[in-house]
Amino acid sequence: MIDLGRLRALHAVASYGTVLAAGQALHCTPSAISQQISKLERETGATLVEKDGRRLRLTEAGRVLADHAERVLTSMDEAEAALAAHRDTVTGRLTVAAFATACRALLPHALQRLATDHPQLTTGLIEVNPHEGLELLRRGHVDLAVLDDWPEVGLRYPDCVTKVEIGADHADLIVPSDHRLRGAATLEDARHERWIAVRAGDVCYEYLIRKLPGVVPDFQVGEFETQLTLIAAGLGVGLIPRLARPPLPQNVRIVKINPTPTRHVVIAWRDSAAARPAIRAAEETIREAWKLKPEPQAPHAR
Repeated sequence: MIDLGRLRALHAVASYGTVLAAGQALHCTPSAISQQISKLERETGATLVEKDGRRLRLTEAGRVLADHAERVLTSMDEAEAALAAHRDTVTGRLTVAAFATACRALLPHALQRLATDHPQLTTGLIEVNPHEGLELLRRGHVDLAVLDDWPEVGLRYPDCVTKVEIGADHADLIVPSDHRLRGAATLEDARHERWIAVRAGDVCYEYLIRKLPGVVPDFQVGEFETQLTLIAAGLGVGLIPRLARPPLPQNVRIVKINPTPTRHVVIAWRDSAAARPAIRAAEETIREAWKLKPEPQAPHAR
């Protein structure tokens, strides 16, 4: 009989391509992953992986077994969820993938409430962009994903995933205080400005370049705080969502954009885990965190 833990190791290598990344995903050492793969090869009598530079490449036999492993692990998720629902207890481990702003604005409260209300549950958090979060969720490496979904970007949800929206987050144009734009404007009005944006690959960046084709931001940074600092220095303008937006420096202003750029904040989980009480408990605490989040500075404040 094939050992389930060894199947998990093969599935992780298939997902991440390296023993190091597979070990990080499964919270074990690379040597433990290698040992599991070696034992699985002896168990099956087949060569499952081969070296490809610094990465591992699955053989044809490895790909066949990895495909079956994904279905087996999904079935195990369903069995564990059904058993947990039968017990109706919030236990085990719950790992959440979330975009950066949600990690700051929503997850601290949600995870603290889970720890207080359900001490038998352990939690983990991974900060990723929503494309990565959905892939981690699909592959079963996280249990829940909190995503920012811009309609203009259009996340692709796998058939095996359920999603629910918890709210809408709006964005405003932030400009230096002496900027020519005042009150309200369209994004097109700001097309020829010097743009300060988040890094390429982030969905906020994708939104901007889809709405203003041809625009290439002069500055690409990782944090909204850095964007605001550069805007305050008079180096350009930026489009910054209101959720967890830092306090504005004295020498910047808000310009409301019409129509208002809006992203949907979504919670997603695999259908196979839907019956798990920990999923329901996490959804409740994240919704509670959304209701309790501080109100951002209004567009008309400056």
